[in-house]
Amino acid sequence: MRHLSVAAAGFLGIALVAGCASGGTRTATAGSPTPVPPAAPPLAAVAQDTTREGGLGSQYPSSYRRHPNPPVLIRNATIMTAAGQEIQGGSILFRDGKIVSVGTGAQVQPPADAVVVDGTGKWVTPGVIDVHSHLGVYAAPGTFAESDGNEATQPVTAEVWAEHSFWPQDPQIPLAIAGGVTTIQALPGSANLIGGRSAILKLIPARSVQDMKFPGAHYGLKMACGENPKRVYGQRGGPSTRMGNMAGYRNAFIAAQSYRQKWDKWNKDHQGDPPERNLRNETLAEVLRGNIYVQNHCYRADEMMQMLDLGHEFGFKIRAFHHAVEAYKIADVLAREGTASAVWADWWGFKEEAMDGIHENAALLQQAGARADIHSDDPGGIQRLNQEAAKAMYYGRRAGIPVTRDQALRWFTANAAWVLGIDSVVGTLEAGKMADVVLWSADPLSVYAKAVQVYNDGWLVYDRNDPAHQPRTDFTLGREP
Repeated sequence: MRHLSVAAAGFLGIALVAGCASGGTRTATAGSPTPVPPAAPPLAAVAQDTTREGGLGSQYPSSYRRHPNPPVLIRNATIMTAAGQEIQGGSILFRDGKIVSVGTGAQVQPPADAVVVDGTGKWVTPGVIDVHSHLGVYAAPGTFAESDGNEATQPVTAEVWAEHSFWPQDPQIPLAIAGGVTTIQALPGSANLIGGRSAILKLIPARSVQDMKFPGAHYGLKMACGENPKRVYGQRGGPSTRMGNMAGYRNAFIAAQSYRQKWDKWNKDHQGDPPERNLRNETLAEVLRGNIYVQNHCYRADEMMQMLDLGHEFGFKIRAFHHAVEAYKIADVLAREGTASAVWADWWGFKEEAMDGIHENAALLQQAGARADIHSDDPGGIQRLNQEAAKAMYYGRRAGIPVTRDQALRWFTANAAWVLGIDSVVGTLEAGKMADVVLWSADPLSVYAKAVQVYNDGWLVYDRNDPAHQPRTDFTLGREP
């Protein structure tokens, strides 16, 4: 059935767009439509910079386009904004892909052409964001043919990009959408010291990864500490020790420093021929310029401290440590450094460097003023990140750490958006931001909650009660009703 991918995806896209007006009952109200406030500030202009070697925006640019959808008013719901407010009996109005207003019912009036959704007994949150996913690069059904996440041919492969492995027809994607997920960071695996660039993606049905790329988002750089590089390369020429790992990072960035200096000089004076391009150094030079965010797989506290020192040596910031099982041991340092920790609620102990985990990890990070995030690294876990955050919240409360509901919500929305550098446009329910919105059947910090409707950039991409808004991939055609 694989040869049907393009046609089937195109069919699904057409069917979903055609059905997008059926998400609720239209009601007419007197008066003119509510004006749309200004959009949130655009993402960093560097995404379209073409003056450097190759330019970050000139290669494989995003072709994402917002799907049309009528204005939507969800009313009489409990709205958790992830911006400090939890509004009982609240309403949220969005149109043309942007949130127009959030407030009580009397404060939010819909335009005449709005689809009105009754949220009585339901809850509304921002779209779920997973900063650590391998959807699409380790696609189902999990055969060798679908295993495209690790370019395990040498310890440093900064030249590879996850998007060039990503399969948009991965049947795990609709399952994640049904869990309320609207944005993911698809990462290379952790076999290598430096594994390559990530892809920040809008989680929608699409025919190509470019149609999913979050416009203007920074790339991430996947790095990995500890046991994985040692295990993969210990018998293949190294590194075989943690000190070998560190030497490998340093050598890579020394080469990137020299490369960056040559290109910066040529960009300044344009004298002579431009330097020869090198894809590996090109990525690392953008890290040194601050344009690509380091996303660092790292379990042990001592290694996180080493990696922070590496960043100090070469002048770059580590945006987030991923997995970060021992982050609680250095929570004060992470708060001071401004480095986030993407963690699990209660998944550890599966190898030596993951042994010293505790249930209160996220809560202790929150208490210290560090930025915590709940991630998945798993195609099943991505479907219930709200429940994982709830577990971490209650673990903290049980230990006497007063984690608020708003803080727990931010662990899979606002904080995750910050890790990806897209918090100016998503992650909270505020006027002007992108309408990534989830309507839940119950309190999202409850095991009983299910996503009822999922809006991505204002488009009803999923509706639990309407088969016309339940995306499928061609892989499941003939296998599911």
